[in-house]
Amino acid sequence: MDSLSDEIINRIPSIDFNYCLTCGACVSGCPAAGIDGLDPRKFLRLLLLGYDDRLLDSNWIYACTMCQRCEHACPMGINVGRIVYELRGMRDRDKRPKNLQRSCELQKASNSTGIPNEDFVWVVNDVLEEVRAQEPEWSGLTAPIDKKGAEFFLNQNAKEPTVEPEEMAHLWKILHAVGIDWTYSSKWWDGANYCLFTGDAPDWEYTVRKQAETVDALGVRYYINTE
Repeated sequence: MDSLSDEIINRIPSIDFNYCLTCGACVSGCPAAGIDGLDPRKFLRLLLLGYDDRLLDSNWIYACTMCQRCEHACPMGINVGRIVYELRGMRDRDKRPKNLQRSCELQKASNSTGIPNEDFVWVVNDVLEEVRAQEPEWSGLTAPIDKKGAEFFLNQNAKEPTVEPEEMAHLWKILHAVGIDWTYSSKWWDGANYCLFTGDAPDWEYTVRKQAETVDALGVRYYINTE
C-alpha cells in the first residue's frame, strides 16, 4: 500500500511537498493552528515523515477550514487545504465525525436535517402568512415555491426552517423590495453541502448535481446559494 504522501501525489500531481521551506508563514493566519497539537507546518512535516496513522486519526483535518490562507501565505504556494480534503476522503466513513457524516447522508436523501419536504413547504407558507398578518406593510410579500421560469432560484439553510423559521423572512423582504423574481423548490432546497466537508467527492458531486437538475427543471436562469 502506498504511503499517504505517495497517494496524495498520485491524486494531486501539481503538489510537491519538497518545496516546503518550514518557514511557518502558513501558520500565521491559520484559524486551526494549535488545535489537536497541529498546524499546517507540522501537518506537512508529519506527512513527509510518514506519520500516516497519526494524520488519519487526527481531528485536525476536520478543524482545518480549508480556507486556503496557508496557500496564499506560503512562498511556495503549497495548498494544504486541498491535501486535507483528500485525507478526509481517505478516512473510513465510520471513523468520520458522526454528525458530519450523518448530515451528508441525510442530504443525499433530501436535506441535511432530515425534515420532510412537505414540512419545509408548510413552514414557508406558515411564516409567510404570519408576516402578512402581523406586518401590514408586507401584506404583498411572497415566498414562491416551484415557480417555473423564475429568474432566480433561492436555496435555504436547512437550520432555519427547522429551528429558526422566522429568520427566513428577512431575505424574502429584501428580494421583494428590489423586485427580484425568485423561487424556492419543494425538493433539493437545502443550501448547505455537508458532503463537501466529508472529503467524499462522489457524495459531493451527487448533491450538487441534484440541485442543478432541480434548477434546470424549473427553467430558472440564476442560482442564489445562500450558504
